[in-house]
Amino acid sequence: MIKLTDKPIDVSKVIEAAKHPTAGGLNVFIGTVRDFHKQKNKRVVRLEFEAYEPMAITEIQKIAAVAIDRWDIKAWAISHSLAKLNVGEVAVVIAVSTAHRKASFEACQFIIDQLKEKVPIWKKEIFEDGEEWVSAHP
Repeated sequence: MIKLTDKPIDVSKVIEAAKHPTAGGLNVFIGTVRDFHKQKNKRVVRLEFEAYEPMAITEIQKIAAVAIDRWDIKAWAISHSLAKLNVGEVAVVIAVSTAHRKASFEACQFIIDQLKEKVPIWKKEIFEDGEEWVSAHP
């Protein structure tokens, strides 16, 4: 399941979509909006996300295909926000099921790292004293 949404992400639905009867490990990554940008030494008010959706979905599918092959993922789900989010709100959820826990941890980390590096999703950081468009990855 891939879902890009301007509505609040339903974490339980993402987890449910990633469950599989042959999986002994289900790992979930939940990325939330933090209140401070350490490198810029600025207080974050909110984030706004945008994406080129057709390409974003294609790139997420490619990332998932690599992860499925590498870690024998039984089921997976990814949801990313395309909304204005306040501090504490959920920006991204990734859930993967594998036969064993180690593979689920590794696959989940791979997916979030690749998503941030390759998927055309951008964020605007709104600070107390201004705003700045940045890519969704460091």
